[in-house]
Amino acid sequence: MKKKVVSILLVTAMVGTMAAGCGSKKGSEEGKDEELSLSVTTTFAGEDGNAGNYKDAVAAFEKESGIKINDSSAVSDETFKARIETDFQAGSEPDVLFFFNGADANSFIEEGKVVSIDEIRKEYPDYASNMNDDLIAPSLVDDVKYAVPVNGYWEGLFCNTEVLDAAGVEVPGADYTWADFEADCEKIKAAGYTPIAAALGEIPHYWWEYSIFNHTSLDTHLEVPESADKGNGPGWVEGMEDIKGLYDKGYFPENTLSAKDDETFALFTSGKAAFLIDGSWKVGGIASACQSDPDDASTLDTAKLDKYTVTYVPTNGERKATDLIGGLSMGYYITQKAWDDETKRDAAVKFVEYMTTDDMVAKFAQHTASALKEAPEVDSADFNSLQIKAIDMMAGVTSLTGAVQDVFNGQCRVSTFDGMPQIVTGEVSAKDAVQQGLEAYAEETAE
Repeated sequence: MKKKVVSILLVTAMVGTMAAGCGSKKGSEEGKDEELSLSVTTTFAGEDGNAGNYKDAVAAFEKESGIKINDSSAVSDETFKARIETDFQAGSEPDVLFFFNGADANSFIEEGKVVSIDEIRKEYPDYASNMNDDLIAPSLVDDVKYAVPVNGYWEGLFCNTEVLDAAGVEVPGADYTWADFEADCEKIKAAGYTPIAAALGEIPHYWWEYSIFNHTSLDTHLEVPESADKGNGPGWVEGMEDIKGLYDKGYFPENTLSAKDDETFALFTSGKAAFLIDGSWKVGGIASACQSDPDDASTLDTAKLDKYTVTYVPTNGERKATDLIGGLSMGYYITQKAWDDETKRDAAVKFVEYMTTDDMVAKFAQHTASALKEAPEVDSADFNSLQIKAIDMMAGVTSLTGAVQDVFNGQCRVSTFDGMPQIVTGEVSAKDAVQQGLEAYAEETAE
């Protein structure tokens, strides 16, 4: 059976077939690239479901082009983001970078260290021509588009159905409310399980985002309020208080304030916790946890994987449960350093073109989102059961809205991210924590 790769709203089919390198206006002279090498950094590493696809694609590109790729990809976290910023400051940035297109990219865009898509198209008019330009996110700095997207993301509610069954709880549906969720959590807790797998002391991100989204709207969610009393400010405070309410009722792991994310994830995959809010990339992480060899997909225990599903995050306000956080938040940048190097410019373009053909994007996007004008059909037999469930879930999505935390980043988030333990324990009020973060944001943007 054939299924279309899911698009951003699952309503927009996205097209175009493009052979690798066909966008280049000028090809390299015979043999010119054979001794060339490119430094490339991406986030396709660790448990990212596309780490293997990326490794295979790089090997194929090297064989086809004769260009050596010096790869320094790493798992995306705050340390990785800091490393990228430091590399640009030190002049040791890679030639090609797969990175975020939100506020995390502001510094190197402001410094003119990456090349815009329009600038590249002046010399390579077919560059990213298979993409729907309307779906390529512009930078927050100058509203100019720099990064060519591959796969997007969504954030949803993963469920361990074995735990739900044991507690007499049904898999949540499209009309799932906060009251429903709390009632289910109470049943799960009474049955001797942990309702929610989350390390609030390390990764409160997903609960922070959705709890705020529940008290804002599709149109206003990405607006950072002036203060805790204005605009979305009261909604932010209510969101933090909702998380505190879940904590007070004992729905998080006992060690949620000190545990690491991998510890609480292990609770979920070992059948001790029921719910997990995370991103589409976690589909790969769950599958790996169901393999006898995490690095070998052929060792997948399909019966074990069948016990997991993904559904909609409970609503507690204006948003529908089917309104998810998601979009196309990352893409391939070509740095100014590579562009100015006549021996590397063509090679960098070729690499990005190779990694963003229709077929390659379809392979990477799978059950997520893409900016292709049209996605090629893929065989559902190529997907595991959780991927198929994700595709089915996404078929019911009514909207995807970007994450406001991608705008509200850096020191602004300390009071509510790092400070989440103090908020849920009542040491600091939600309003004071939100206000502190908003004041830091105002100071940072004023600079």
